Amino acid sequence: MRLVLAACAVLIVAAAFRPADDLFFAIKKNLTIFGALYEELAVGYVDDVDPEQMMRAGIDSMMETLDPYTVFIDEADNVEIDIMTSGRYGGVGINVIQREDGRLVVGAVVEGYSAFRQGVRAGDLILQISGRNTTGMDLSDLGLLLNGEPGTTVPVRIDREGEPEPLEFVLTRSEVRVKDVPYAGLLPNDAGKRIGYVKLERFSRTATGEVRQALTQLQKDDNLDSIILDLRDNPGGLLGAAVDITGLFVPQGSAVVSTKGRLPQTERTYRSQRPPLVPDAPLVVLVNGVSASASEIVAGAVQDLDRGVILGETSFGKGLVQIVRPLPYNTSLKMTTSKYYTPSGRSIQSITYTHSAADGYAVEVPDSLRSQFQTAGGRLVRDGGGIEPDVPVQRPQLSALEQALLRKAAYFQFANTYAARRDSLPETFEVGDDVLGAFEAWLDAESFSYRTTTERMIDALGREVADAGYTETTDEFAALRMEVAREKNRDFERHDTEIREALRAEILARFHGEQAQIRASLRHDTQVRAALDLLLNGERYGTILE
Repeated sequence: MRLVLAACAVLIVAAAFRPADDLFFAIKKNLTIFGALYEELAVGYVDDVDPEQMMRAGIDSMMETLDPYTVFIDEADNVEIDIMTSGRYGGVGINVIQREDGRLVVGAVVEGYSAFRQGVRAGDLILQISGRNTTGMDLSDLGLLLNGEPGTTVPVRIDREGEPEPLEFVLTRSEVRVKDVPYAGLLPNDAGKRIGYVKLERFSRTATGEVRQALTQLQKDDNLDSIILDLRDNPGGLLGAAVDITGLFVPQGSAVVSTKGRLPQTERTYRSQRPPLVPDAPLVVLVNGVSASASEIVAGAVQDLDRGVILGETSFGKGLVQIVRPLPYNTSLKMTTSKYYTPSGRSIQSITYTHSAADGYAVEVPDSLRSQFQTAGGRLVRDGGGIEPDVPVQRPQLSALEQALLRKAAYFQFANTYAARRDSLPETFEVGDDVLGAFEAWLDAESFSYRTTTERMIDALGREVADAGYTETTDEFAALRMEVAREKNRDFERHDTEIREALRAEILARFHGEQAQIRASLRHDTQVRAALDLLLNGERYGTILE
């Protein structure tokens, strides 16, 4: 009997280890096949092949069978990962954008660094870097030229509107810290309440310190009556930063998020480690469809713990956790290892990925498979579709005119022209009729034009009618186009307020930097105003959390 039991135990142990043995055998077998195949093709194929390019094609195909967040990171892309995780890089302190014509333009200058100190301005057209012409250069190549070891220099030649000759700068690279909190301040209101606003753009290693510092500064003179934490357009970052930032608002020891994956070591619950900095003040968290990952950890925990109200639009729905593993030759693998769950136990992942090479695809989680969970106070929440706001507030849709002005960088370029003729401007500046008229005149000089959806539909219908041989309708279509054109001419008047506000924010940025631009944009921000109204109505705020 004892021998039988011992034999059974051996069989059980063997069975338990067989899947792992099979896995490692399969890995070794296929690596051997792949290596032999790769060597034969690289050496013996009829035409010359690029071994690195061929290998990258194989790697990319392998990644395509998994979720889109599992990616191979080459040496150049590792710089971007370092910026995201550390918030620091060696550069000259400028952000660059690429215009529709491919030219590279300074989009913003980071205050306190070489470009700012030496007088580089937003709107400057970059002609050369280190003697290399930037025509046709993409942003990744530009980054490799501008960034480098702190203390080294890089010559930059720019063209500035209003200057007869190109300007030459020799910029010194230094450790530039990317701000996670570009703006924090008190929002003016008729009730005289101290309502703090903090905009968080990413979750790097410095994010918690910046949010803590912003809240401490806002509390400096007196306690805050309430807070708005803006996570809109924040794609996420480090899980640890999300846990720590949540801990600034929730009781010490609160479960913030848990993770669970294929391996036992991925199962973990993360809790707030310190007493909260702001334990009681009413809190509104703003989210939208770009708020993802770490942003959703914070929003989900605040919602599940009934610590505050989520306002805005449903978040992105990324409930997958990635880690970065270093690989040889300064490359890396960013790999999904687990899913995360909010304190109520729900997953907010909105997409399900299959991993079969034959039929791999991504599907949204259907409503029929979404489960209900309860917050700490008994409110019902659902999984499988991002963080749904307690108070849905949609951003107004931009008109065709506003979209065209943004797409063609009209506000940006006019602000450059306007600023080139002035040395200073007060932050109380408003866009009067004279400035608006100058903007319209500038648009005419630039031959600005745009097409509306209605115009495209009329043209498409006109072609179909013509193809069908119905030539009698030509006059009717011409009259319809004229009527649409008349209405279109009123678009500038119809969207007067929105255009003035966008112009004001862009012009102020030229003289007072990014903070003034953000502060100006909040004045007519629909979702910020809705959050402010909610916080001023304590009874409604309390009712939502009941």
